[in-house]
Amino acid sequence: MKNAFVFLIVFLSMWAGNVGAQDNQLTAKEKKEGWVLLFNGKNLDGWTSVGKEVPPAFGWEIENGVLTVRKQNNKRGGDIITREQYSDFDLKVDFRITKGANSGIKYFFTKYEKGGWLGLEYQILDDENHPDAKMGRDGNRLEGGLYDMFPTSAKKVNPIGEWNQARIVAKGSKVTHYLNGKKILIFDRSSQLYQETWQLSKYKNCQPMFGDVEKGHILLQDHGDVVSFKNIKIRKLK
Repeated sequence: MKNAFVFLIVFLSMWAGNVGAQDNQLTAKEKKEGWVLLFNGKNLDGWTSVGKEVPPAFGWEIENGVLTVRKQNNKRGGDIITREQYSDFDLKVDFRITKGANSGIKYFFTKYEKGGWLGLEYQILDDENHPDAKMGRDGNRLEGGLYDMFPTSAKKVNPIGEWNQARIVAKGSKVTHYLNGKKILIFDRSSQLYQETWQLSKYKNCQPMFGDVEKGHILLQDHGDVVSFKNIKIRKLK
């Protein structure tokens, strides 16, 4: 009887762990903490495209709870953005790339007075095989960095074809990038270093200063390469 009881406890614990690990679902703890799913695993409800009211008609496919961007007839569908805008937030996104792929997660994405639609970009890249890895300054276009602005510290990237997790935490002027649970970049949008780095970047002529906005959309980039996403969730920070 005692052994049966122990087995039941172990079984229930394993079952609870599996339930908590299901894709595109929130655990009871996450719900209590204020997390909200941005992708339900079934459709693009809550998403649109730049300057429009609907997502692209093609280019983004959903299969078995995975959102994948790919070319169709050598044409791209374009980026997708959240309908809602966010200020202080904690964002998590699981992503999987193919060999030589380039993509990104943009945040504080909005239309600038000068420069058009722009957003800070958490770079997603095959550092070994994409030419962008050799461009820029001091590795500021490598995976996990703030694209064309800041490189990361040491990081652990899972192999091509396996899932990685990006996390972006923005609170006030401070932003932190994580990769697979490890903190890899911290920067302050109000700092002198940030302003100096902006002046060296491709965004130097935009107005207002790149990233000097209160809020913006979350964007998943269509860069013409096959990249997949799932478990996209966010919580607003007070």
